[in-house]
Amino acid sequence: MRYFLVALFSIGMLSQPGAAQPTAAPTNEPVGSPRGENAGDYNITNSFETGYRWHTVDGNLGKYRSDVNFGNGIRLLGSTLTINSKDGHGHYFDELLLTTGGLGNDPYQFANLRIQKNGLYRYDLLWRENDYYNPALTISNAEHLLNTTRRFHDQSLTLFPQGKLKFFLGYGRNSQSGPALTTFQFPDSRGDEFPLFSNIRRVQDEYRLGGEFEIAGIKLGVLRGWEVFKDDTGDAIAQTAPGNNLTDAVTLASFRRSQPYHGSTDSWRVNILSDRSKLYSLSGRFTYAGGRRDFILDENVLGTDRFGSNRILQTYVFGNARRPVTAANFTATLFPGSRLTVTNQTSFNSTRMDGDSTFTQINNATLSTTLVNFQYLGIRAITNTTDVNYQWNKWASLYGGYQFSNRRIRSTEQTVFAGFPDSVKAEQENTTHAGLFGVRLRPAKALTIRLDAEVGRADHLFYPISEKNYQAFGGRVQYKAKSLLLSAAVRTNYNTNSVSLSAYSSHSRNYSADASWTPREWFSLDAGYSKLHLNTAGGIAYFLQGDLVNGTSIYISNIHAVNAGARFNVKRRADIYVGFNRVQDLGDGRSLTSSFLLAPDAFSLAQTFPLSFTSPLARLSVRLTPKLRWNAGYQYYRYNEDFFDRQNYRAHTGFTSVTWAF
Repeated sequence: MRYFLVALFSIGMLSQPGAAQPTAAPTNEPVGSPRGENAGDYNITNSFETGYRWHTVDGNLGKYRSDVNFGNGIRLLGSTLTINSKDGHGHYFDELLLTTGGLGNDPYQFANLRIQKNGLYRYDLLWRENDYYNPALTISNAEHLLNTTRRFHDQSLTLFPQGKLKFFLGYGRNSQSGPALTTFQFPDSRGDEFPLFSNIRRVQDEYRLGGEFEIAGIKLGVLRGWEVFKDDTGDAIAQTAPGNNLTDAVTLASFRRSQPYHGSTDSWRVNILSDRSKLYSLSGRFTYAGGRRDFILDENVLGTDRFGSNRILQTYVFGNARRPVTAANFTATLFPGSRLTVTNQTSFNSTRMDGDSTFTQINNATLSTTLVNFQYLGIRAITNTTDVNYQWNKWASLYGGYQFSNRRIRSTEQTVFAGFPDSVKAEQENTTHAGLFGVRLRPAKALTIRLDAEVGRADHLFYPISEKNYQAFGGRVQYKAKSLLLSAAVRTNYNTNSVSLSAYSSHSRNYSADASWTPREWFSLDAGYSKLHLNTAGGIAYFLQGDLVNGTSIYISNIHAVNAGARFNVKRRADIYVGFNRVQDLGDGRSLTSSFLLAPDAFSLAQTFPLSFTSPLARLSVRLTPKLRWNAGYQYYRYNEDFFDRQNYRAHTGFTSVTWAF
């Protein structure tokens, strides 16, 4: 759990800087005439940025690759091409748009293409390639690794896109491939761990066909889909292995595993909308997906146990499962007056898994067989929400709502008791009631204030961390005058839960402030700050040195994030951008040593994780000619864990490029 939370924090840190400030490349400054150039009946604009990336890393290279992953080499950092007919009546097409980014072995590459002829067709193509690397060094002594490439492309064709009758065709593919490394334990929990190599091979294809038409003010859309999924990942051990513990007698002589997993899903999506009336608006959605999976796992392991005796462990899992999923919602909005709006939405979701699945394990030492059969699992949820919005006057409006939700889980497991087959059925139901209230004030033209609250109560919870008695309060203030924009927000969420086996409570508070100012045409500033406080406390039971410990699991986090950026234009010749981003979790303010002394057990260090992520950057773009620019940039990354320095690193990255139009 400790390193799982650290991984989540790392992902959050990287996503937040990405939203707050851009990476050093590509460059955003335009080249060429903003009006483009004419060629026959078309107007053309284009720009291409080609350059070289470089990087150096001091510290954990695997963690850097997991977070950033920019390498060295020549790249097509970005490009944009637009071709538009001047009168909207081109011969073959009226619009062509092509954008790319990171082509040439960047870890995140994409290309978008759109071709359209007004009234006749529109074709869209999206292509992406992401290189994902996760060394997982902290949890596996470098024996857990994932280094895969995910490729995604989607094509869609719309006939008569501006008409009342439209037709849709589409195809998409999502694939993942590459090496992976994991571990498995043999022959039991007292045995040894062995590294296991995997060759990831997963492919999903999707086909779509549908249409949309409008009649008497009602829009109806129908889309039929087919998905085919294949997972043919292979696992293998190349040679006889002694295991990670070289002092015991556990060895592995042979290992064989085959686990193909194939399936298909047929789906229907139906949308209906009626919004012509001034008194009401009606809309509904219906989705059905009938998934089916067939799977086999055949594993045979041969080796010796901790006493040096030969052991053979055979595991065989097979089955077929059906997973129909049905989702529907209906929304009705009433406008009884110019100031009053009433909305009611009812949602239904049903997920069922049923089939024949058998797990069989044969142990030659004990001559025992473990047999587990699964038959059915069903989850059904119904939610109804009513919202009322009232415009009190020109500067004040009120919002109120009530939400009711009911969820039911049922399962059936087939087993064998005293040689006779039997089934074990279970059912649990949960109901949640929530009230919502809000107000929006605009006491001045430039000032807007929003306040909202939600209070909920639930019964028969499924998990100790589920929301039972919770309340959330929030507010936001925004001031906008000419070139100045200021905003601040706060949100709190308290949850208290207690079940028969454990207790759980969580408190979270989020504060944020943002500012944007453009005092001159050639100068602008952006800055932001946020703080996220989270503390959770729950019961936990675990074994420590063979003894059962009933204790408390506490996690405390205080994340501070700050970002700032400034843009300068020097005599319309050079553009400069400088930025800074830092995210830091201060934990609970105590050192890990004192935390360990207060609670000397295996989970004491998992109560707080002080760490930080810092990334300043600078970018320069110089206009050489109206159609040519030279660019250069630098970005620094520093990741530092105060509690565990094995993953720390410092990285210097940069680029130089030229942007041109022709």
